[in-house]
Amino acid sequence: MGHPVIEQKKSVKEGFIGQRMIVLPPNIKRKISKNPLTKNFYLTAIGHYPKALNHERERKTGSNQYIFIYCVDGAGCIYIDDQRHELHPNTFFIIPKNISHRYHSSETTPWTIYWVHFTGLLSENIYERYSEAGKPTAQTIPYDENRIKFFEEIYSIMEHSFNDKEMEAANFNLLHFISSFIYYKESHPEVYNTDSISSSITFMKQHIHETPGIEQLAKQQNVSISHYSRSFKQKTGLSPINYFNQLKIQKSCQYLYFTDRSIKQIALDLGFDDQYYFSRLFKNVIGVSPAIYKKQHKK
Repeated sequence: MGHPVIEQKKSVKEGFIGQRMIVLPPNIKRKISKNPLTKNFYLTAIGHYPKALNHERERKTGSNQYIFIYCVDGAGCIYIDDQRHELHPNTFFIIPKNISHRYHSSETTPWTIYWVHFTGLLSENIYERYSEAGKPTAQTIPYDENRIKFFEEIYSIMEHSFNDKEMEAANFNLLHFISSFIYYKESHPEVYNTDSISSSITFMKQHIHETPGIEQLAKQQNVSISHYSRSFKQKTGLSPINYFNQLKIQKSCQYLYFTDRSIKQIALDLGFDDQYYFSRLFKNVIGVSPAIYKKQHKK
């Protein structure tokens, strides 16, 4: 079942209850654009419009900055090149620069949006990472309260001062904020990796202290051993057991670094009955023995 058609009847440009907006003065924008620490990626305006009834904006010649809009409640529409894009809770959109566009809030369920105008030497590259085949599209992202807190930090810095260090801090945070949307999938692969091999790797990590054999690993995915082994190696370049052992060695490095457990105890905790086999495997993967690794990192 699709979303209901979003209608809009009356437009206003200002005056939403609770609205907040900061637009940088031209002299501050010039300073930021020349600062080597900020010129690559910086904002020119930032705002939050809660329940923005009758909000509408049209720019027939576009904007010379990119416009990021994140909807957390209600709904609205964005029109670009005769294409209609609907925003609903937990969707975001980046309007490309220098292109005619129009957007408006829903008449019945007005949107609540966080928005930023950004530009800089890296802005085009950031936009390309967001777009799909060069085209803008409304993208869904799970809600995260920390993301809103990060926006508030940026806004608070800018309310406090337009001095160089404050603007540097705000724009460093801005890149992190925008990246948290664009690179969410890459930063949270567990949310998107639902294929059988990714599921098997998750199973391995959850059972890192056990020693399931190839039969149990294949059975856990409801596939034959031959199919499981072939698919696993195609995706990872390693056999399932070799991959699992590498995960165990990575975990053992954490134990050697952060705990006072003996090498023998760590081997047993990770399912290795033979301490010497564990030590040989560790050296093959890490390049040094567990004893040397522990000595180096305990200095």
